[in-house]
Amino acid sequence: MFDAAVQHAIRELVLANRILAREDVIDDFGHVSLRHPTDPNRYFLSRSRSPVAVTADDIMEFTLDGVPLDQRGRHMYSERAIHGAIYMARPEVISVVHHHARAVLPFTVTKLELKPVFHMGSVMGATVPMWDSQDEFGDTNMLVDNLPRGHSLTRALGPHASVLLARHGACNVGTSLRGAVFTAVYMKDNAATILASLPYGPVSYLTPGEVEQTATMLLSDMPLARAWDYYLARAGFSGL
Repeated sequence: MFDAAVQHAIRELVLANRILAREDVIDDFGHVSLRHPTDPNRYFLSRSRSPVAVTADDIMEFTLDGVPLDQRGRHMYSERAIHGAIYMARPEVISVVHHHARAVLPFTVTKLELKPVFHMGSVMGATVPMWDSQDEFGDTNMLVDNLPRGHSLTRALGPHASVLLARHGACNVGTSLRGAVFTAVYMKDNAATILASLPYGPVSYLTPGEVEQTATMLLSDMPLARAWDYYLARAGFSGL
């Protein structure tokens, strides 16, 4: 029998999957994880399933090196090494999102920088590094499907909240599940705002000081609770 903290974590993770799908951040192949609430050496992640359809029965528990505790024949995401490697290196990280948000993809295939351009975009961080699997691994299947690639990606992420994967997608991390979801949503919106603004002239970006102060404010409890309620309603879970 799961204790209350685990039950709550699983419920929140299911909702995060549904929210990220509704907000067009995660497509049929993205995923979101949550560190175990009482054992930091484990994390929760759905079985391999489109996030829009994830239920509590799909949530699996893993060790940080990606070994399932109770697989029961369920297929697993091949890129769970992303999550485990980040949790190993960043003890403060509670949640990891990997996605292929369409507005973000142009920044993974060009030299155009992805930087905060409006206040809500501050949460993705003043610096969004790029990880290119070619640098260490040459031609691959483009997936982060083993720990060496996961560790390489994590080194590129460094202390930042976000990282781009060249010709692939992005990852966002947070010190809470809601914070990671919020960051992923506004990374997408910030990318879309840059692309929509470019035809009209040079883009004016936030200063590093504006990014730091605004992100600290937005990632506090009240704004995150307000945003979570909004996301829940849009995903069809109003009142939860």
